[in-house]
Amino acid sequence: MISAYINSVRIPELRKRIVFTLGIIALCRVTANVPTPGVDAAALEALFDSVQGQQGGGLVTMFDLFSGGALQNFAVGALGIMPYISASIIMQLMTPVLPALEKLQREGESGRMKINQYTRYLTVLICIVQGFAATRVMLNPGMLFRGQGDVQVVITSGPLFMVASVIILTAGAMLIMWLGEQVTERGIGNGASLIITVNIISALPAAVFQMIRLVRSGQAVGGTSFTMIHALLLIAMFVAVCAATVALTQGHRKIPIKHARRGGGRTAGAGQTSYLPLRVNFSGVMPIIFASAILVFPRFVVDRIPFTREMGWGAYFQPGHNMYLLIFGAMIIIFSYFWVANQFNPLQISDNLQKQGGYIPGIRPGQPTAEFIDATMTRITFAGSLFLTAIALIPMVLAQQFDIPFTISSFFGGTSLLIMVGVMLDTLRHVEAHLLSHHYDGFLSKGKLRSRRGG
Repeated sequence: MISAYINSVRIPELRKRIVFTLGIIALCRVTANVPTPGVDAAALEALFDSVQGQQGGGLVTMFDLFSGGALQNFAVGALGIMPYISASIIMQLMTPVLPALEKLQREGESGRMKINQYTRYLTVLICIVQGFAATRVMLNPGMLFRGQGDVQVVITSGPLFMVASVIILTAGAMLIMWLGEQVTERGIGNGASLIITVNIISALPAAVFQMIRLVRSGQAVGGTSFTMIHALLLIAMFVAVCAATVALTQGHRKIPIKHARRGGGRTAGAGQTSYLPLRVNFSGVMPIIFASAILVFPRFVVDRIPFTREMGWGAYFQPGHNMYLLIFGAMIIIFSYFWVANQFNPLQISDNLQKQGGYIPGIRPGQPTAEFIDATMTRITFAGSLFLTAIALIPMVLAQQFDIPFTISSFFGGTSLLIMVGVMLDTLRHVEAHLLSHHYDGFLSKGKLRSRRGG
């Protein structure tokens, strides 16, 4: 495996892609650390430290995690890649509903380019709305955090600060979106997912140092003092959940496929046997991203309606609340099926098998084969979505039931780990494809150069 990493820099094209991706990642990290003009950085940091554990604090912490700490700095890239993800969700939901979008989707590459352009326009609109909301919170923190109405984090308030901040935040988010598209086109892997992964990993050193401080101070966590034993148990849990996440990501159901031997007359007969792999987690990390992005909005909407604010409905959408866990888990399952329904076409697979002379033993070709594949995919998607939901809820349960700080618990399962494992495996697959195309072994075998005869 180490040799495979070394071989990755020997291929000029792959080396250029890797260097380009690293450069884009560095630019994204710069946008997360350049503060928006007019904000008192020290006062803002004190505000975030004081609202940990308060109503609204968990939501902001989760949003800050996806932005790579940019929200805590109120940086140029405070909105991150999430507006683009939200716009993609809306376009995915509206495509089956609006005939015009559905027609564009059937037009192939030209239609997808137009849909992508509409997604960018929608991203701009979402950025303006989110930028306006974030700026309003900076002007009046009491809108989101109770008891913080007198805190001043803006040096010079006024209409000019509002307009300038919205423009800067929108431009920063659009820049990050463009950088993600450049990674997808000229780099390695999916740019949007890779940016989110890097933002999450950027919080890992802080989580490690916080765990070390908990061990040294012996702070009470879950009714007992935090000791080295607790730290070792969490590390063991981290390893176990990582293994389970890799198994979920890599797991698939093999459906045997028989291929008729080509020939005429009596020479025709049974040919080779292959397999049709159906992934247990076909949707990857997208249900987690979709659910997290959508659940950002209800909390802000509910707090703006007088009677829902008085009834305390906003707490239901606070990460860690039982109702939030229930809604979050249900949305993961729903989006798992939604992604499969949009991206997996059993009828097309059946037609391709029939054209290639393949068939499933015991299943008639054509519509019966499509129905069998669809039923099989439905069953394994149900199992995969439940497993996905269980892993996604682990950090929230740790934070709520055992008082583990969210900065630490987010790396012991859940959204962060699923995104990191899924994106890293996908990135390694892209790198391995380049290695194999240049006659190098991949990461699962020795990284030596293969002979021209395939040995």
